Amino acid sequence: MTPRPGISRAPFGQLPDGRAASLFTLRNRAGMVVRISDFGGVITAIHVPDRAGVLANVCLGFDDVEPYRTVSPYFGALIGRYGNRIANGRFILDGVAHQLDINDGANHLHGGALGFHRVLWQASVANASANASANANANSNSNSNAVANAADMALTLRYHSPHGEQGYPGALDVTVRYALGDDNELSITFDAVCDRATPVNLTNHAYFNLAGRGDILGQELMIAADSYTAIDAALIPTGPQPPVAGTPFDFRLPQAIGARIAADHQQLRNGAGYDHNFALNQPAPGARVLAARVREPSSGRVLEVFSDQPCLQFYSGNFLDGSLGAGTQYAYRGAFCLEPQHFPDSPNRPQLPTTILRPGQRYHSVMTYRFTVAG
Repeated sequence: MTPRPGISRAPFGQLPDGRAASLFTLRNRAGMVVRISDFGGVITAIHVPDRAGVLANVCLGFDDVEPYRTVSPYFGALIGRYGNRIANGRFILDGVAHQLDINDGANHLHGGALGFHRVLWQASVANASANASANANANSNSNSNAVANAADMALTLRYHSPHGEQGYPGALDVTVRYALGDDNELSITFDAVCDRATPVNLTNHAYFNLAGRGDILGQELMIAADSYTAIDAALIPTGPQPPVAGTPFDFRLPQAIGARIAADHQQLRNGAGYDHNFALNQPAPGARVLAARVREPSSGRVLEVFSDQPCLQFYSGNFLDGSLGAGTQYAYRGAFCLEPQHFPDSPNRPQLPTTILRPGQRYHSVMTYRFTVAG
């Protein structure tokens, strides 16, 4: 029997302090399946059809919480407080110097070693009748399976980040809502408020392979960006935003990811491939745009990424080496990431759009993954 549409909950493992992680499965009427844990807000799997209607998992992940707690390279994770890198983990805000956790060479990456990807979030589902059961058991050892109606296909995660966590000033209250539509769109809505000024740059770090196996070099990518951020060997911005025209970074028209990945270009050497921020073409600041589109020729699966953020980080799986997961899906360049976000290191670069959230303001952003099929 085909499982009915809705949201179900199951155990996902136990943390060292005894708290239990849960796994929520969202199913829409079209048959798409998305699995999300309240640990790190990680998307553990996304099953979508190919042109023949055959489902495959197109998102890298693990079967229980332990790898996400210890070895996961941000598979499917919520990223915060600050996505991407902050040079030397330092910034000055309102005349006060702040030192963040150093977890990427000499720099700070994705909120620190214990960023939002390694905390247990408070979970609730959209359907009121299911909420009472889901909320009561979200952080317990219960094996209950609360189910929400497909019409209310949403999972909400909340987290209170205290002042000083990973070195960040101020307390931050974050709400993230995952909503799955019957049109095979997965939207992620971020909201946050603070009690004192603090940098905020939230995103999701899903790793995709639209074939469900093998490498991603033949998958065709479009990024709606005229310029990208140059980086040094530590992946820290060097300052300029060079144009993509005439370079291996020009994805304004669809190009196979692997077509120019081995080109003789210093930026590709610095990133060991693509690991770069692209400045999106937006008609106005905060406008929601089609940021990227990927097509997998053999299956016909298409992923479109929509965003209201100014930038998109494209990563070509350069540091996957087959040591995680099983099979070739986790091998070298076996997945790509497309992460809507602000510019890296912007707290140290006043010429860039600000990422500072202040009391009385609300951080709000929406990103969407849309899955379709092309001929």
